[in-house]
Amino acid sequence: MSEFNILEMEQENNSHGKIEIAPEVIEVIAGIAASEVDGVSGMRGNFATGVVERLGKKNHGKGVKVELTETGIIIDVYCLMKFGVSIPNIAGKIQENIRQALLNMTALDPEEVNIHIVGVQFETQKQEEPVVEEEV
Repeated sequence: MSEFNILEMEQENNSHGKIEIAPEVIEVIAGIAASEVDGVSGMRGNFATGVVERLGKKNHGKGVKVELTETGIIIDVYCLMKFGVSIPNIAGKIQENIRQALLNMTALDPEEVNIHIVGVQFETQKQEEPVVEEEV
């Protein structure tokens, strides 16, 4: 298996030239498609993406790894689920949403879309402020 830096699309009857899609573009499309699914709490990134997001820049490719092989595109998605959802159902919806988004935007059909659940997000409860009684 060898990796390619840019995916070249073969287009029939296109005399204008070739179309190249960088793997980062596929990461962004897959990341947005995955985060649109109800039940997904967030995507997992690394330390660098956390620092970049704290500086105000949104990283839409966070939690997505794209591998271009000779046989096709392999996408790995690392996400957090909301507590109480059906993980197999939500994972299937993520896979379908990513496939549809890639087909609609790039005409590419990935060979694999692997979903990795790395955590469960519980609802945060609002902490009640303690009542302080004043002396009269």
